[in-house]
Amino acid sequence: MFYLQEDLGSTALFDAMANGVKTSCFSDEEKSLLFKTIERLPDMQFKGAEGLDFSVCYPQAEFNRDSVMWDLNYFKYCYLKATGIQFLETKLEDDFRKLADDLLAENTNTFLYRDFQSRNVMIKDGEPYFIDFQGGRRGPIYYDVASFVWQARANYPAPLKKELIKHYLDALSKYQSVDAAAFEKKLKLFVFFRTLQVLGAYGFRGYFEQKEHFIASIPFALNNLKESLNEGIANNYPYLKSVLVQLTETKDSEPEYPSENVDKLTVTVYSFSFKKGIPSDDSGNGGGYVFDCRGMNNPGRYDEYKQLTGLDKPVIDFLEERGEITRFLQSAHKIVDAHIVDYLKRGFANLSVCFGCTGGQHRSVYSAQHTAEHIAKKFGVKVRLIHRERGINQDFNF
Repeated sequence: MFYLQEDLGSTALFDAMANGVKTSCFSDEEKSLLFKTIERLPDMQFKGAEGLDFSVCYPQAEFNRDSVMWDLNYFKYCYLKATGIQFLETKLEDDFRKLADDLLAENTNTFLYRDFQSRNVMIKDGEPYFIDFQGGRRGPIYYDVASFVWQARANYPAPLKKELIKHYLDALSKYQSVDAAAFEKKLKLFVFFRTLQVLGAYGFRGYFEQKEHFIASIPFALNNLKESLNEGIANNYPYLKSVLVQLTETKDSEPEYPSENVDKLTVTVYSFSFKKGIPSDDSGNGGGYVFDCRGMNNPGRYDEYKQLTGLDKPVIDFLEERGEITRFLQSAHKIVDAHIVDYLKRGFANLSVCFGCTGGQHRSVYSAQHTAEHIAKKFGVKVRLIHRERGINQDFNF
């Protein structure tokens, strides 16, 4: 009754590709780690099942109808009901059962990792190591691929998702013949199901346990859900589809704007210290926004953060755990987004958005960085990010 334990360090795959997650532009090094990781997944699924007594898996021996219905009801009770959307439970349950039948149509004897995502992969000496598979059981291979490639907060761009699936299928071919078209069709169904399960988890952790970073992850999962709906994955479940369409349609949808104007607009985002004055507008328009971040608790008052900035993980964790900066930015982004839409409709060329705090080091840097990334991802316009007191400039252009 001995076991060996190894220290894998403190760098998860999610942390190792932090810049790619922020910007949606993944470096060759980050891609290499992702490809290595997903290429080793079939080894876990097939070799991991060899000689394994699935009856000792906890809490269940296999991914079965109970597993599917539990996850779907998790979504219903912890997320859907929390949104206030009205629905008929009996009709929803009918479609849940149809979805369960389709998910479980294939017999399988492979190991299901259950929570295969980049926070559960540690990087040591440039190699990926898998952790946190204590919920593993017998189950279909599609589930783990969906969990990894469509991890909500990782937000991989579509071309990278295709590359990841190709690398997985190449590695899978060592264990079984591969029909890529049939695999991807079934995979999309699991992506749809997994997205519902994830929304249930985010709803429980966010709405009920009041953990802000789970609430902040919900929009990423909803984007995945919209993608599945647009691809027609839910067409076989008409009542469920009608509820989900209602869920993903927002009353505050933004007006359309001429796509050619996206290339005309440059948004300049600053962080600065109020002690050194508000940044000047080089475009000559003299307009834009200045947001004051000094109302939030200042990490600079604590010795352990004095030499760090709002780009460093300890400061990021400090700010996000309190939740106030998340609420602050949600409000700021609503104002800025509306202004950008108006500028795009009118064909304007420049907008400045400034975040100031006492020293231009922590709160303003965090806010400017997140706002620049938000604007670049959402609108695709050119964004110039200037951390004035840090001497850091960065351009985003998708």
